[in-house]
Amino acid sequence: MYAEGERKWPSWDDLLLTLVVGVMSVQETLARGGFLVVPAVVLAAAASLTLMGRHRWPLLATGAAVVAAAALGAVLALVVMLFHLASANRVVACVIAAAVAVVGNLFVGPAYSLWAPREPGPVLLLVLPLALGMWAGSRRRLVVVMADQIARLRTERELRAEHARMAERARIAAEMHDILGHRLSVLALHTGALQRRATTLPAQVADRIALLRSTSTRALDDLRELLGALRNPTESGAAVVPPGASELPALIEEARTAGQVIDAVIDGDPGLAPASHHLAVHRLVQEGLTNVRKHAHPAVARVAVRYDPLVTTVRIENDTPIAFNGAEPGGGYGLIGLTERVHALHGSIEYGPDDIVGWRLTAQLPHAVGAATSNENRNP
Repeated sequence: MYAEGERKWPSWDDLLLTLVVGVMSVQETLARGGFLVVPAVVLAAAASLTLMGRHRWPLLATGAAVVAAAALGAVLALVVMLFHLASANRVVACVIAAAVAVVGNLFVGPAYSLWAPREPGPVLLLVLPLALGMWAGSRRRLVVVMADQIARLRTERELRAEHARMAERARIAAEMHDILGHRLSVLALHTGALQRRATTLPAQVADRIALLRSTSTRALDDLRELLGALRNPTESGAAVVPPGASELPALIEEARTAGQVIDAVIDGDPGLAPASHHLAVHRLVQEGLTNVRKHAHPAVARVAVRYDPLVTTVRIENDTPIAFNGAEPGGGYGLIGLTERVHALHGSIEYGPDDIVGWRLTAQLPHAVGAATSNENRNP
C-alpha cells in the first residue's frame, strides 16, 4: 500500500507533524463545544495519531481522517493524507477519500459543515493538497529518474574510459613488441650464430656467448608474457609464475657468470616469509646487483638476505660509492619502483652513501600477524 522507497516506520518529522495536527484538531473541536465534545475530541485525536502510520498503513490513516472530516468537519488530518496519497501518485484514492468526506459530512450534518456557504475554506483545502501532492510526487519521481540517468551515464563513461585504456594498452604493447621484440630477436639471432662457432673460441668467451644467448632468449619470452598481460590483463590461460626465493641463487649465479663479484649470504627459512614477499625480495636483490654493476663495477657486491619469524631483511652493499647521473640508463627510477613495492607491503627501505661502506641498500619487510606463509600456501 506504500510506494517503493518510502519509510515504513515513523520518523521524528512524522511525530512532529502528528503532534501539530493533533493539537490543532483538538483545539478546534474544543472551541466548537457541544454535548458530545468528549467523543469528538477523542475522534479528532485518534485521527491525528493514525498519521504516524500513514507510510505503513495508509488505508487506516486515510479512513480515520475521512471519518473525522465527515463527522466533525476537522479536515487537517485529511489534508495531510490527501497530500500523501497524491504525492504517491494515488490520485484516484485521493479523489475518492475527498468525495466520501464531503458527501459524508453532508449527510451527517455536523455543527461545522463543509457545505456551509460561509465556510468555503475547508472545501478548497481538499483540492489544494491534491494539486500540491501531485506536483511534489511528479518532482520526486523526476529526481529519481534523473539520478538513475546520471548513474547510468557515469557507468557508461567509466566503461568508455576503460575501453580507451585497454585500447591504449594494446597500442603500447604493439609498439613495444615491434621495437623491443625486433632488437631482442636480432640479438638472439646473432648470439645463436656465435654460439654455433663457439668451438673455435676460448672457453671463457664461449661461456659469455652462451650467457648472452640464454639471456636474450629469456628476455624475449618475458617480453611476450608481459605484453600479453598488457594487451588483456583478464585473459585466461597459463599464469605467469613470478620469481621467488628459490630463484635467488640462480639470480646471483647468473650475475657472477656475467663477471660480477658477489659475496652472498642467505640465512633462515624462506617459508617463514609470506608468499607475497618473495617477489619483492627477488626484485630487491636484482635491482641492487644491477646498480652495483652499472655504477660501481668492479666493486664487490655483498648480498645478505635473512628470513626471521617476524621480518625479512635484505641488504646489498658495495665498497665503491655509487654516483647516479643523467647519462646512466635508468636514472634511479628502479629504486623509486622498489620503494613503492616495499611500502605496499608495509615495509621500510633505505639507500644511499654510507660512512663505513660505499653504498648500502637495506629493506625490511614485516610479516603481518596472521598472514599465510609460503609453507602454509604450499601445504593447505
